[in-house]
Amino acid sequence: MSRPARVDYDLEAAKANLQRVRGLAPRQKIMAIIKADAYGHGLQRMAAAFSAADAFGVACLEEAQGLRDRGVKHPIVLLEGPFSPGELREMQRLALDIVIHHDEQIAMLRDLPEGHRLGVWLKVDSGMHRLGFAPQRVRGVWEDLQRCGAVAPPVRLMTHLACAHERGHPSVPVQLACFAQACADIRTERCIANSAALLAWPAAYADWVRPGIMLYGVSPFTDSSAAAEGLRPVMSLRSQLIAVKTVRAGEGVGYGGDWHCPEDMPIGIVALGYGDGYPRHARPGTPVLVNGKRTALIGKASMDMLSVDLRPVPAAAVGDPVLLWGAGLAVEEVARWADTIPYEILCGVRGRPQFLDPNAG
Repeated sequence: MSRPARVDYDLEAAKANLQRVRGLAPRQKIMAIIKADAYGHGLQRMAAAFSAADAFGVACLEEAQGLRDRGVKHPIVLLEGPFSPGELREMQRLALDIVIHHDEQIAMLRDLPEGHRLGVWLKVDSGMHRLGFAPQRVRGVWEDLQRCGAVAPPVRLMTHLACAHERGHPSVPVQLACFAQACADIRTERCIANSAALLAWPAAYADWVRPGIMLYGVSPFTDSSAAAEGLRPVMSLRSQLIAVKTVRAGEGVGYGGDWHCPEDMPIGIVALGYGDGYPRHARPGTPVLVNGKRTALIGKASMDMLSVDLRPVPAAAVGDPVLLWGAGLAVEEVARWADTIPYEILCGVRGRPQFLDPNAG
């Protein structure tokens, strides 16, 4: 029998989440963000699930190549643009759109030999201060790009909100006003809203929206659940108990022996650990479902295994199913116990857990 660690991806849930976006922004085009291997869900798998989107957003040329190699015809937007001049010819060949956010990239475009003209998005730094041109430069840079022979006009505009995931944060209307002023009198399509802005800031919808985390059934907020936002989890991480034992009161469990049994108690060993993407820094008490019943992590997660408290599940036996997160246990809750964010946890699940398609058959 193969190792029982499994990850499944509910593609019907993914499609439902995209429909949730359509319901929120019915007049806008959707750029589905599938960078970082689609937040750990599989680039090709999620591109197929999100085929009803109008475009895909990725972080690098390699991700775009993988999509084109599999026959994906959607517009693909490189969210960080070219990193070197040598990439541009391949971007032309693949007919990609690129985000331009600094002067060196404009110089690369000017030096580009004739060929396929690239679609361009001009990034505006409206206050996040990560990527983008200063607001006072936007009109001039936009006009320069419009005239560039390597660019297919019209050049679109985009920005990114730093605090949209905090409801009512005062920086959001400031950034929206900054972007509007910087782009005043420029007649072209615009894109502002990420997942959080889609759910909480309708003023940010513009012509395009670019959902990421919500497509995977995860809330971008700390004060609400995915279910409360009308979202369904796509990824579920599962395994089984491979050992059950009784440990005496006062005995330590796991590496370092830092967690001590408060009484004689049954514990279970799960065939899954940080080598499968489970967060090593998850604290004792992190929720786990055994046989569908809620219990908790005890001790430190190791590379291939972790230990759970079986007192709430006294009849548990070797081979019983364990859910680490997914349908029935929100990854957002696990992330809080691990002092991290669900984005990081989802992106960490790569390679070793076997894929199980819950919609098969």
